[in-house]
Amino acid sequence: GKVIGYTQGTYDMFHIGHLNLIKNAKRRCDYLIVGVNTDELVESYKNKRPIVPLEERAEIVRSIKYVDEVIITNTLKKEIWDKIRFDEIYIGDDWKGNERWERTGKEMEALGARLVYLPYTKDTSSTMLREKLKEY
Repeated sequence: GKVIGYTQGTYDMFHIGHLNLIKNAKRRCDYLIVGVNTDELVESYKNKRPIVPLEERAEIVRSIKYVDEVIITNTLKKEIWDKIRFDEIYIGDDWKGNERWERTGKEMEALGARLVYLPYTKDTSSTMLREKLKEY
């Protein structure tokens, strides 16, 4: 059958690390759905608002050829699975060993979905771009 894949992020100041993760995710599934976090969701766990407005972040992700569908997300995970019933959920392997994600992985297994860690290019992150901007 068709494998439905899901990944979720903020995609603020979209960079090559984001692109590689999305490209690798699409290699593993037939239909890739990408959740783009609302400003409110980001603020709730990062305590800062994204620099790029939600509509623009979503539009950038929507225009990537590996992405089949974009949804706007103001929640993390379980409720999303209820809606779209993905087979696999992809996250960067920089989250490996993270307690919250290990727990999410077990929850997903119980639902019949698989949490897959994909190699994440740490060198270019939005945080690093932000730091570089401060140097000017």
